Amino acid sequence: MEVQIGTDARYGVIGYGSWATAIVGMLTKNHTDVEWYVRNDEVREGLVNDGRNPKYLSELEFDRNLIHPSDDINHVVESSDVLIISVPSAFLKSFLEPLTVSLENKFIISAIKGIIPGSWQTVAEYLHDHYSLSFRQMGIIAGPTHAEEVSRGKVSFLTIASADEKNARTVGEKMAGKYIHICYSNDLYGVEYASILKNIYALSAGLAKGLGYGDNFIAVLVSNCANEMTRFIEESYPDSRNTFHSAYLGDLLVTCYSSYSRNRRLGLLIGHGCTVKSALNEMTMVAEGYYAAECIRHINLKHKVNMPIADMVYEVLYRNKSPRKAMAELSKSLDMNC
Repeated sequence: MEVQIGTDARYGVIGYGSWATAIVGMLTKNHTDVEWYVRNDEVREGLVNDGRNPKYLSELEFDRNLIHPSDDINHVVESSDVLIISVPSAFLKSFLEPLTVSLENKFIISAIKGIIPGSWQTVAEYLHDHYSLSFRQMGIIAGPTHAEEVSRGKVSFLTIASADEKNARTVGEKMAGKYIHICYSNDLYGVEYASILKNIYALSAGLAKGLGYGDNFIAVLVSNCANEMTRFIEESYPDSRNTFHSAYLGDLLVTCYSSYSRNRRLGLLIGHGCTVKSALNEMTMVAEGYYAAECIRHINLKHKVNMPIADMVYEVLYRNKSPRKAMAELSKSLDMNC
C-alpha cells in the first residue's frame, strides 16, 4: 500500500530507552509535537512533571508542550501518521501486543538494530508478515550514531533507508539540525542487516580487547568483519550498494570501537572472564548482538555464506566455547590481505 505523508504529518514514538529519547529530542528541536508511548511509570511521570527521562539521557530536557507521553499505545498510534519504533528487538512483540488500531495508513520507521528472537526475522520482515505492511510504507533509521552523542549535540550523520524516497526525506527534514546530518538510501534490506550484523562484530571486538589482544590485531579483525558483513549482504540479497558508506561501514566502526557500545562492552566482559550469563546480568541495557548471533546463525543455514567471525561469536555465546580458544582459532583463519 502507498502511504504519502506531508509536512504536517503527526509523529509518534514507541519506546522510552536512550535511542527513543534521543529521537524525540531531534524531533522536538524542530518544534514537532510527539505522541510518545511510554509504558514505564517512572519514566512517564518524569517526562510529564520534569520534562526529562529519569532513566535514560536524563540531561536532555524537553519542551513539555511538545511531548505527550502516554501509556496507551492505541491512542499514540491512532494520533500519529508517522510511527518511529525504538525498543529492544526482544521486546517488540510485547510492546505491540496491546495494539488494536490498524497500521494500514501509517508510515513506520524502525530504529531497532536487531532481529526478532524466535521468528528469525528483521523488524521490517516481521511487520510486513504480521501487520500486512508494504515494504514501501516502512523505513529504517541507521547510524553511525550513539544516542549519548546525539543528545549532547555532537556532529552526527543518520541514514534513513526507504523504498519511498519522498517519505524518507519528509521524515529526515523533521530530524535534521545544526549537528544532525541526514543521508538517504533505498537499500532497506542491506541497511537493516548491516545494523544487525555490526552488533555481532562489536561483540567480537570486545572479546578480543578483553582477552588482551592489541589494537593491531583488532584492526585486522574489524576489517575482516567489514568483509564478512558485505559478503553476507551481497550473497543473500544482491543489489547496487556501496558498503563503504556510513550506514554500513561507519556504523560497524563506531559500534566496534566506541566506549558507548553496549555490544562491545558485553564482549569485553566475557573476554575478561565473566560467564555469558553473568555478563548479560551486568549489562544495564540490552545488547542486541546477543540475540542477533543466534538469529543470523539460523538465517545463514539457508544462505550458507562463509561467516567465521559470526560463527565464533555464536559458539562462545550459545555453545559455551572458551573465548580464548575460539579467538585463537579465528586468528589463524583471518584474511590479513598482506
